[in-house]
Amino acid sequence: MASRHNRKLLRKKDNIPPPQNFGIAPELDLHALTVLEALPKLDEFLHSSFQRGYYRVRIIHGKGTGVLKMEVGRYLTDHPLVRSYRFADTWHGGSGVTEVDLSYR
Repeated sequence: MASRHNRKLLRKKDNIPPPQNFGIAPELDLHALTVLEALPKLDEFLHSSFQRGYYRVRIIHGKGTGVLKMEVGRYLTDHPLVRSYRFADTWHGGSGVTEVDLSYR
């Protein structure tokens, strides 16, 4: 039988809201898309991630010719939900992946 103190802790534990989106950042893979196809998907992804409470996301654009990577960077520079962005560490995709920090609510 649980003590009164333990029952109280169990009740409090049940009232704690689940943590919001801690863990792996959501990713958007833009491989094989043109810039015209990719940018609307990127905008929708940024808004959706922000609304869901994510503060960091990953954009996979690949290395390729660099056109998509350059346009994604240009787009992120002026986006109102973006606080900062950078290429991922080498072991997480390097210059083929951009990590984006979103604004706080």
